[in-house]
Amino acid sequence: MKELVEKLKENFEAFAKDATAQIENGNKAAGTRARKASLEIEKALKEFRKKSIEASKN
Repeated sequence: MKELVEKLKENFEAFAKDATAQIENGNKAAGTRARKASLEIEKALKEFRKKSIEASKN
């Protein structure tokens, strides 16, 4: 689960960097990368929720 949290942290940092580049500079490619990162974050959060619930049952 620790690796999953690290992956989430890395993905969120990448998302924040690319989203900022899109907003401040109008960088369309950064917007595409930010959207991709948001999908990866969503998947990782679902996996975290699943593992967290599993761990709380033990």
